[in-house]
This record gives sequence, structure tokens and C-alpha cells, in this order.
Amino acid sequence: MRVGDPARTLDSSPVTDADSPTAPGTPLRLVDVQAAVSAELDRIGPVLDELGALFADAGHELALVGGPVRDAMLGRRSNDLDFTTSARPEQTDKLLRAWGDAWWDMGRDFGTIGCRKGDWVVEVTTYRSEAYERDSRKPEVQYGDSLAGDLGRRDFTVNAMAVRVPGNEIEDPYGGVMDLAHKVLRTPGTPEQSFSDDPLRMMRAARFAAQLGFTVAPEVVAAMTEMAERIEIISAERVRDELVKLVCAPYPRLGLTLLVETGLADRVLPELPALKLERDEHHRHKDVYEHTLTVLEQAIDLEPRLAERAGIEAPDFVSRFAALMHDVGKPRTRRFVDDGTVTFHHHDVVGAKLTRKRMKALKFSNDEVDAVGSLVELHLRFHGYGSGEWTDSAVRRYVRDAGDQLERLHVLTRADCTTRNKRKADRLRRTYDDLEARIDRLSAEEELKAIRPDLDGNQIMEILGIPPGREVGEAYKFLLELRLDNGPMSEEDATAALEEWWASR
Repeated sequence: MRVGDPARTLDSSPVTDADSPTAPGTPLRLVDVQAAVSAELDRIGPVLDELGALFADAGHELALVGGPVRDAMLGRRSNDLDFTTSARPEQTDKLLRAWGDAWWDMGRDFGTIGCRKGDWVVEVTTYRSEAYERDSRKPEVQYGDSLAGDLGRRDFTVNAMAVRVPGNEIEDPYGGVMDLAHKVLRTPGTPEQSFSDDPLRMMRAARFAAQLGFTVAPEVVAAMTEMAERIEIISAERVRDELVKLVCAPYPRLGLTLLVETGLADRVLPELPALKLERDEHHRHKDVYEHTLTVLEQAIDLEPRLAERAGIEAPDFVSRFAALMHDVGKPRTRRFVDDGTVTFHHHDVVGAKLTRKRMKALKFSNDEVDAVGSLVELHLRFHGYGSGEWTDSAVRRYVRDAGDQLERLHVLTRADCTTRNKRKADRLRRTYDDLEARIDRLSAEEELKAIRPDLDGNQIMEILGIPPGREVGEAYKFLLELRLDNGPMSEEDATAALEEWWASR
């Protein structure tokens, strides 16, 4: 194994336990990179040796490439391995079927064949080059004939490294090791050519910044800014997938800030840069854009609650995206009042509509649209609680309206407190603690999440002597409201209330 000479100029300062290999701004030493990659290659050695020998015996080149090589140098472990090869897809398919336990070829059109072997997931792609025509949403794929050519077409130098197998010789023709150690994203060729070949790489730059805590080279940022409009030829689905990965990354602020500063956000998520409201001369409202990024980070810090209380594992895209979008209605609703104050009346309702519209444009599922939209619409509801004036009926309605998003609403509401006034922050926290305690008490007593009227549809029809139809639905709704107002009722009391309501119609 060898690492190219360019890395000799790397920072030689020690990396402490507190300095995570992926922490922003902490350079790596060559010795640390070498140790990390050696340990990872030893771990995955059986797979490398078997596949390397299999392809070599068939007369083909094979190399571990891209993300797995980068992650090995960062000390990250994964059982998902990407390879590139001189073999054509039909040859790769034949070899993997002889080696793996299960196979798939959904990526055959792009030269990719996949398989599973025990706990390992392997994808092997033929050397290739691809580019977008000026106005095309689909790349033209062409097979290449060398590893160097394949690496040269990749998005960033840190992803343009490979390990030839067998032999475990590292190929780093574009200085990826040095860029990785200094935590900077550069392109193998000119960024203009790279982004022209595949404009989605501009989104990937922001995503990798968010995932790895890397900075982006100035010339790459300049090209992203100059070519931002090119992202419009990329399908909504591919943009959506990159955005989800960015939002779910460890450092989403880095990626989102880059999207806004380069103008890419104006084309893929325009509601975000719109939050950069022009401040009034007396600064009577907080910086909504910075507030939003802080709410996102605080929501991330609260994700362990979701795992504990609802079994929702981090990272949770729904709660994070709701935090990002919760105030997008403010630009549309800002008003300056005669007394000099600033208002944003109904920005929750307007924001929910904008959120649903944007998510539909990005081809999110209906469930995701409904979940995030509901959270945005409900994020202000708590502020009507005051210091605990809500009746039990109001608490029941809060739970009912939140539905299966209640735990996420708890997170969003808590994260939305960004005041620097410690006394105010403590008061809000204690008040929400009280609301949650009341919800827990009522839930234990009444099974709030499964609130139903005290009589079902069959009972309603029998008592009133009516057939199925609209009137049964109206009666059901009346009983549900009664249940929310009064809590559980006996069948006798519910029947009496229903008959009285029916008689009064």
C-alpha cells in the first residue's frame, strides 16, 4: 500500500481524542490517514482478496473506489463497498453470480451490478464517463477503458481515490489524500467542467460539506455561484434525495449556508433564502434566517427524545425539515404596525401551505408532506397555553390535532425557543414541561392517542334509528367533540346526550 507524495505537506500536529476525524476545521496527519486506511483494509481484506482474485483470473481490473476509500481514510467503517472494473456489465454479472449470495442489476443501464455476500453489500461499476447535454435531464453514459479515466470523471478529489485489488495499492492521481487531510472539497478537473458534466454535483458539494464538515474550495464556490441555474435541468427526485441527505447530515448548517450563498437555494428551496428579511432600522424582530438555522440545530440536539418516547431513530428528516421550514410563512405575512412593532400574523398557516407546495414540487411522499406540513401549521399552538390556562379539553384537542406527530411537535416547539434571555427561556421550558406532564397524565387516564366517541357508528344508528349516511357522520362528530370537552362518558350519559342533540336539530 502506498499513499502519494503530495501528502508530505500535511499538518503534523497531533489529533486528540476530542478531535473527531470528521470534526470541522481539524486537519488530519498523514500518519493518521495511513493508520485508518490500513485498519479498514485489514477488516475488509477477505472481500478484497476474493473479489480481486476472481476478477484478475478472468482478465479484468478491479479497484475499491470512491466513498469507501474516503471513509476508510477517515476511520469510518461500512459494509457497503463500491468497486470499479474494466469488465463490462454482463461479465461482472457472471462473476458476481458465481461469488455472491444474492444479485441485482437495477443499475445495469449505468454499468452497475450489485450483490450481497454474507453481511457485505457490493456494487461493481464498469469504468465510465457520463455527461449531461445542455438541456437534458438524463446523463449520457459511456464506458471507459482505464481506472485513471474513471477517477477523472468523479465529482471531488476525495472521491477520486482507489485501491487496486489484489495488491491494495492506492491510486490518488488528483491529490485527494491531501484534500481529505485538510478537509477541503475540490474537483479533479475544473469545477466548471465538472458541474457542466453533471450539475447535481453542486448539490453534492453542499451535501458533503454537511456530512463531512469540510470546507469548499473558493474556485468551486465561484463555479457553483456562476452556474447555479444549471441545477434546473436536474430532476426534482434527484435534487430531493441530495437535500434529504444534506438535512440529515451531522452539520446541515454548513451545507444549507452554501446553498444560500451560491444561489442554488433560490432554485431548489427558495423559501430558505427568503427568510433573510431586511431588518427594520430598530431591529424589532430577530434575524429569521439565523433563528431558523439555530432551531434546526436545537431540534437535532433533541432527537434522542424521539428515540426514547416514540422509537424514531436519528437522524429524523421529518423533524429536521419541519424545523427548517417552520417560519417560511413570515416573509409573506410581515406587517409594520403604526406603533412601530412588527407582526407575522398567521405565518403558521401560510408557512404550512408553502411547505406542502414545495415538498410536492420536490416529489416527496404524501405521508412526508402531511407530517411536515402539520408540524409547521401547529408550531405556534403552544403559545396559547399561557402559564397553564388551557382546560383539559384544550389539551385533548392539542393531542388530537398533533396525532402521530405529537412527539415531533414537542421537539419542534422546544427547539423554537432561541431567546438569549435565560429567565424567559427557563419559563418557556418549565411551561412546556407542565403541558407535557398534563398530556402524560391525561393519556394514562384516557388513552388520548386513541380518542374515540363513547358510542360507535353502529350504536348511533341503532339509537337514532337511522341508516348509514351523512347524519351518522354528523352524530359521530358531535360525540367526538363531547368526548374532547368532557372526557370519557358512560354509555348511558352518551346516549342521553346524543338523543338530546338529535331532538334539538
